[in-house]
Amino acid sequence: MLRSATARSGTPHLVSAFIACAIVVGILYGGRLLAIQLERKTVHWNAPKDFFIKNQGLAFERAAARRPDILLLYGSSELTDPIPNRASDGFQVCPVGKAGTTSLIILQKLGALGSELRGRKVAISLSASSFFGPGLRPEFYAGNFSLPAASGILFSNAIDFDLKAAIAKRMLQFPDTLAEDGLVELAAKCLASGHPVDRMVLMAIWPLGRLQTVMLDLQDHFEALVYILAGGRPIPEWLRPVHLHRLRARKSSAAAYQNTKAFDVVWPARDAAFRARIAAASEWTDLELLFRTLAELKAEPLILSMPIDAYAARGVSLSTRELYYDKMRELSARYHFPVIEFEQHDADPRFLIAHREHPTPRGWMVYDRALDDFFRKSK
Repeated sequence: MLRSATARSGTPHLVSAFIACAIVVGILYGGRLLAIQLERKTVHWNAPKDFFIKNQGLAFERAAARRPDILLLYGSSELTDPIPNRASDGFQVCPVGKAGTTSLIILQKLGALGSELRGRKVAISLSASSFFGPGLRPEFYAGNFSLPAASGILFSNAIDFDLKAAIAKRMLQFPDTLAEDGLVELAAKCLASGHPVDRMVLMAIWPLGRLQTVMLDLQDHFEALVYILAGGRPIPEWLRPVHLHRLRARKSSAAAYQNTKAFDVVWPARDAAFRARIAAASEWTDLELLFRTLAELKAEPLILSMPIDAYAARGVSLSTRELYYDKMRELSARYHFPVIEFEQHDADPRFLIAHREHPTPRGWMVYDRALDDFFRKSK
């Protein structure tokens, strides 16, 4: 009798707990559906904007990827400048990126989007200066690292195991970012190891990783919902490059244009150092990982490689600068990706703002024509 009474008294509590869980799940699911609906409705309004949630999350990128009249454009700090000229006749460009973004960051975003990019056109803007240093600066990588993207690419089936293992090895070279989440860090270590025991561990934590990805996705949509309902907020000017710096950059660009004869002078030591930096840059490894990711996702990319700017070209011979363009063409051809290097604008201060490697208004007009031709070209 006592046991029967205890069982009966416990049953209502279980039912109540089940109902409470069902209500919470229903609220979360309903909120997610509402967020997705609003993201789709406001996608054309948000696509050209530059704001933190779009760059660090995936919700707005995924909404843009689902629209046939929007072209995703990934890049670095050049995309945060107000662009006076943009290809927008019949389609819209959705820039994604901020200062310090490189191939390793971009490939994580694309890998997390997964099947959304299958058969979709996507443009990627590369800064030549990324290929002139020995390695990616940790503070730049950390400033662009996205946990939803990292979890999304490691705990998905969008790309094969070997490619994920190679990506994980590169991610492990920046341990401070992975230390933010023990599950992602463990998955990266297991993928990079390749040992049978580590594969078993990876299989054991896989359900937890998928659950975490779902929770991060809910958080991403929640933040997007708050942003949309709040009417959006522009990035404060103090977070952008200051106007005085921009003015100085333009003045220095004009000064460089008046002194183009200086480009003809070759400094042997600088020339040799420049050649060595191109050969040793780790960005080539990351770029190939990016190309492999694009190939496995069956996306249709256009690679826009900015030319070497006038400041970086000083004292460097044309033949040495050609090494960069040749290597970019060779790697792109290996994956059958179209690449535009704007080589005819090499060391042209009218195309890039000196010291900043950002296109001038004239440079953006050339960029726009390339984007327009690519988007309108039939498959």
